Amino acid sequence: MNTSRRASRSIGLGLLLATGALSLAGCGKKENAAAQAPEQPTLISAENIAVVDTMRIASGPSISGELNAERTASVRAEVSGSVIQVYVEPGQRVAAGTPLAQIDATTASAAELSARTGVTASAAQAAQAKKELDRAERLNAAGAIADRDLENTRLQYSTAMAQLANVKSAYAAANKQLRSATVRAPFAGVVAGKVVSAGDVVQPGAALFTVVDPKSMRLEAAVPAGQIGQIRIGMPVAFSVSGYGDRKFTGTVTRVSPVADPTTRQVQILASIPNGAGTLVGGLFAEGRVNTESRNAVVLPATAIDQRGATPTVMRVRGGRVERISVTLGIRDEQRENYEITQGLQRGDTVLLGAAQAIGEGKQVRVSNVNDQDSKSASPKATTGSR
Repeated sequence: MNTSRRASRSIGLGLLLATGALSLAGCGKKENAAAQAPEQPTLISAENIAVVDTMRIASGPSISGELNAERTASVRAEVSGSVIQVYVEPGQRVAAGTPLAQIDATTASAAELSARTGVTASAAQAAQAKKELDRAERLNAAGAIADRDLENTRLQYSTAMAQLANVKSAYAAANKQLRSATVRAPFAGVVAGKVVSAGDVVQPGAALFTVVDPKSMRLEAAVPAGQIGQIRIGMPVAFSVSGYGDRKFTGTVTRVSPVADPTTRQVQILASIPNGAGTLVGGLFAEGRVNTESRNAVVLPATAIDQRGATPTVMRVRGGRVERISVTLGIRDEQRENYEITQGLQRGDTVLLGAAQAIGEGKQVRVSNVNDQDSKSASPKATTGSR
């Protein structure tokens, strides 16, 4: 009986060992299968990569300020009187010399007529005095009159000519007053403002209209004093304007103030802006940059560059795998948040952006496409259908 028990125990132990061996063999097969399974590439979206390209990059001090017309005139009354008629309204285009308003010219017209009559009379007197002088000179040459009589005749002629000059001057002033009663545009442009109406009584010097020339604008901008040394007259300016979306405008620095504002510590610069089409209008806010440096270069978004270490690095994708490489940076475009890459990358290289940079070195990656998205969305439906 003891012998049978020992036999049973031996059989049981053998079965247990056999079962364990089978289990271990099964686990080993699973581990080997897992180890031999190919690495699946990490899918990344197109928004998480950037392809290195060559483009224009610019750098320089940022500016902000206001646009104003290069030529602005405050048209004022030159004579006193009642405004009879106003011919224009704000926003209306005018040519040089276009009548803007008419001031009552009754008094000026009477003065002009009187002065003109005086000129006619004085001219006749001067002509008569010249005849008398010519006659006296002939008689004196013949010995018919004394030298003293000739000198008296010459004095009368000189007096007549002086009188004629005086009345001509008076006529010119009266004529100017009469012409000034018609208020005219000083140059071709646009009526930007009107502060007079028919029936108003105006005095010399009273402001009536504002006329601007929209073909040339001026950007009055401020630059931090610490950056003013980078700016020179003639440098290009690029800027955007409120209300014009992403549209860019350009101009040229024409003046740099010799002093800084004592309160803001900023220096004013003026830039001339061509505006032949009349697109821009005065009074709008503009911001941009003086392009102190500009060139074609290999350019990369700032979000692709890791600057936490001693040397800037990027995560480049080559042969489907991620590698970290060092790069050398050039100028920075602060407005577009781009950097010039002078060493480390070349045109056509692919680099990771943003959160995708967390993918480790050596990892396989693949840019997802529409088919990947379709397969992902279709998978749950297929699983449900199989059930």
